Amino acid sequence: MTASAPPGVASATAGVRSVSLRSGVYADSVRLMQVSRDVAARDGVTAVLVAMATPLNLELAATMGLAPEGEASPEQLLIAVRAEDDAALAAALAAVDAALAERERSTGSAQAIPRRTIGAGLAELGAEGPALAIVSVPGPYAVAEAADAIAAGRSVLVFSDGVPVEHEVALKRAAHDAGVLVMGPDCGTAIVSGVALGFANVVRPGPVGLVAASGTGAQQISCLLDMAGVGVSHVLGVGGRDLSEAVGGLATLDALAALDADPVTERILLVSKPPAPSVAAAVADAAGRLSVPVRSAVLSPESPDLTAAVEGLLTDMGFDVPVWPSRPGPAESAVPGAALKGFYSGGTLADEAMLLAGPALGDIRSNTPLRPELDLAFDGSAQHLSAPGHVVIDFGDDALTVGRAHPMIDPTLRLEAISNLAARREPAVLLMDVVLGHGADPDPAYSLVPALTAARRAGPLPVVIALVGTEGDPQSWSRQADALAAAGAAVFASNAAATRYALDLLGASS
Repeated sequence: MTASAPPGVASATAGVRSVSLRSGVYADSVRLMQVSRDVAARDGVTAVLVAMATPLNLELAATMGLAPEGEASPEQLLIAVRAEDDAALAAALAAVDAALAERERSTGSAQAIPRRTIGAGLAELGAEGPALAIVSVPGPYAVAEAADAIAAGRSVLVFSDGVPVEHEVALKRAAHDAGVLVMGPDCGTAIVSGVALGFANVVRPGPVGLVAASGTGAQQISCLLDMAGVGVSHVLGVGGRDLSEAVGGLATLDALAALDADPVTERILLVSKPPAPSVAAAVADAAGRLSVPVRSAVLSPESPDLTAAVEGLLTDMGFDVPVWPSRPGPAESAVPGAALKGFYSGGTLADEAMLLAGPALGDIRSNTPLRPELDLAFDGSAQHLSAPGHVVIDFGDDALTVGRAHPMIDPTLRLEAISNLAARREPAVLLMDVVLGHGADPDPAYSLVPALTAARRAGPLPVVIALVGTEGDPQSWSRQADALAAAGAAVFASNAAATRYALDLLGASS
């Protein structure tokens, strides 16, 4: 069985092909993914990959039989096309060129051209401008932009990753002194006064404020609250490193104080991957001195379950705990000796799965392991994302998003991993997350259903999916759940419930 290609990136070996590298050309990974999809839909085109020439993208090209000759660097643009004949190939290449040359056209006058830096834009807007700036530029340039916002007295959401930790500390200390908040770096999810930013879901307004050193953790919790009929006031992302020893919870402490002063917020939930113990203790001490009650949803071996934290909060508030939505899978169990294979787009959800499954299964290898000795030693090659036995991969880790969009947008690597798992015929239970909301794939089931169907045809492969989202999301939780269940997957709104179901299939328990 050959590895399947992502939607719009078909695999084939016949026909004619063109593979080229271009220097001095850059486009963001989301745009390049869309170019690949659009060109692949043309008649006579059998394979397309337009992407920056990172090691992972070069490996994908090789899998498709479209590897370039000679050396390539991540700063170069790879354009690889296969078609049925010369005419179709020429038309496809012309379409690629046209798509890359296309630029957004301003409908205003020349005087309406926006400023190109945060500082210039805020200076033009003056004191009456927005209270929050968003920085989404390559990491090396993000610090200057964020510093300009802080100097102008604005809070700032730093969507960018790749910011050195010492620069993060400097920004957060400056923000504290200025009385503003830095969310990030690598802050992918926030909701501020009802405005969703980044990968946020459509949830109802309400009295619960979230401080989150976790994007998908915040999404899981806010979606479960919405399903229980409880809304959120704000979701303040602080970046995944904030509760590390190096950063010391600087933004978390400021965010807790901001929510404590917010008249709409009646309860606070703190969400994080496992933090540094000393930082966790300092944050807990500060939280205990606030007037608004704070409940922890910080993952640890003792508290490994985000859903349980939500249920505890609902009980605190006097609400009934609902039966969380699910779609039962087919009556099947794993082949004896099967292993857990977790393919996640959310790092916190991957951590939660490992924390829940570890006591029942033993060691779980990962590219983001809970213990250093379980590290897969990922070196930029996709072959290091698999190993015998129990494995959980975080496809959203920074090392896997260089030169490509986050897996919540671009499913390429996960689809390849599903195909490769089926090709190896290793007995397994596949556990995944699918995260809906603003910014995410507009129809994740469209690409995932064919991949799962093909993998299950190759041999027994129970599939369990944690579907994070709401009915109000553009993708609709129910519509996605129905499509995934029709492909043979068991679907759960709770990642903890999905993990426990996968353990049941394996004959284990958490």
